[in-house]
Amino acid sequence: MSFWIEKKYKEKGKILFLGLSGGQGSGKTTIASILKIILKIFFKRKVHVSSIDDFYKTITDRNKMSKKIHPLFKTRGVPGTHDMSLIKNFFYNIKKDNFKSTKLPKFEKAEDNRSKKKYWFNIKKKPEIVILEGWCVGAKHQSSSLLKKPINILEKIEDKNLVWRKYVNIKLKTEYKKIFSMIDYFLFIKIPNFKVVLKWRLLQEKKLKKKLLTKKKTMSYNEIKRFIMFYQRITLQMIKDLSKSASVVLLMKKNHDIKKILFKI
Repeated sequence: MSFWIEKKYKEKGKILFLGLSGGQGSGKTTIASILKIILKIFFKRKVHVSSIDDFYKTITDRNKMSKKIHPLFKTRGVPGTHDMSLIKNFFYNIKKDNFKSTKLPKFEKAEDNRSKKKYWFNIKKKPEIVILEGWCVGAKHQSSSLLKKPINILEKIEDKNLVWRKYVNIKLKTEYKKIFSMIDYFLFIKIPNFKVVLKWRLLQEKKLKKKLLTKKKTMSYNEIKRFIMFYQRITLQMIKDLSKSASVVLLMKKNHDIKKILFKI
């Protein structure tokens, strides 16, 4: 895959923007890190990887959204809970000839809030390849008819009037579409089914708990089970859409191994 990326960078001849997406716990961060190492060591490329998770809105902003629009917006995750203006500004800044160092936000999941600015990522050199990884990167909006039928208990009970679903969908159709249109190629990790998301997400939380080695709060089984319901609709739609439209599709097995890699372009 790294050879393919190098080829696409040479063809474009300037900054290459890549989007890497897949279901929760599918290995996006790991794959992005491996690609960065290979491109840096073997191809001598300056690569920057950003996670869309780091652009989540603060807990204060999400609390405001939960009161003004819908209570479900208190929970991070869906389109509408990211500060897309920060991504847009970053993309525009690195395109400039006179690029200056820039700072990007960092999100602490255990705190469920954005870090203080002194802990933000400092990008000192202009990258040649930018990878934006995240579960909803490249997601497309749905038709109004598809929104009507609830996909799980969360939607059925807590979004009876479709306010939350419709708002998320509008964000995908507008702000997110504009940002995703700036990406040259999409790499998609196709999970075998949605059931594995719970299994993989539980594993992720277990690793986070070990990593923290503190009393910082991590999610329980029931909390994770509810949490992934926020992602279900868009994840399933992405499996349909990006399996066809992504330039590279990685087919995952239930045991987390890569079954096959399909190159479309």
